[in-house]
Amino acid sequence: MSAHILSGKEVAGRLQQEMKLQVEELKRKGIIPGLAVIIAGNNPASRLYVKKKSEASQKLGIYSRVIELPDDTSKEQLISVVDMLNEDDAIDGILVQLPLPQHIDEREIIQCISPDKDVDGFHPLNIGRLSTGQDTFIPCTPLGILKLLQEYHITMEGKHVVIVGRSNIVGKPAGQLLLNEHATVTYCHSKTRQLAHYTKQADILISAVGQSRLIKANMVKENAVVIDVGNSFDESGKLSGDVDFERVKEIASFITPVPNGVGPMTISMLLYNTLKAAKKRAHAKGDSS
Repeated sequence: MSAHILSGKEVAGRLQQEMKLQVEELKRKGIIPGLAVIIAGNNPASRLYVKKKSEASQKLGIYSRVIELPDDTSKEQLISVVDMLNEDDAIDGILVQLPLPQHIDEREIIQCISPDKDVDGFHPLNIGRLSTGQDTFIPCTPLGILKLLQEYHITMEGKHVVIVGRSNIVGKPAGQLLLNEHATVTYCHSKTRQLAHYTKQADILISAVGQSRLIKANMVKENAVVIDVGNSFDESGKLSGDVDFERVKEIASFITPVPNGVGPMTISMLLYNTLKAAKKRAHAKGDSS
């Protein structure tokens, strides 16, 4: 029996309809949610992501500002733009599109973003809040995975979650987030020996490596839930995930496709976090009036 498809595209569409109504409600209170995206350089993939984020924002009625900077932008120039946005009351969320040009330290720039406007959830303060179970901005892809599992009524409590990949953007925060949901979490990475030994134990397997068809059918436990975060191109130049989808779907109980799986959820969660920041601004405005 073939696995149920976890359609991020469908869930994201439903969530965005709900968020659109919430944006309209905020506007009636005089609050227009605002998202600023900074892109430095001319990376084609980054430009495409920024375009998608801007279009999705505008579709929901969120004010979108895209700031394009040249490849030779200095660290100081970039920080001054971030500082300006930190002080701008029309902007609830600030996103610096990664990767940045090589001469700029990404960590230093992320730390300059106000934690209250850090809708990517990468600021060390927000990562610390996540690890201690406090309310915070959660990185968009892990949050998208959580919402997708919840929408399909897949319980995490007591389940063994195995995460392949330990990036600060997906792997680490995804593990922490699901640990907060009372899952037992195992991290695997490029130095893990006998990867299949761990992946075959997973009730929920999350792969976020970017290596085409890394996860084979013989590495997956029967009836596991498989979440594929990977994005790469196979030998024929076709977009591919980390999971050998056609074979693994015959073993898994639920599986995400690539595309239209986790990707649409990531953009939706950016809008979710921006809306959350705008709601906080509306609450503060109500308290001060």
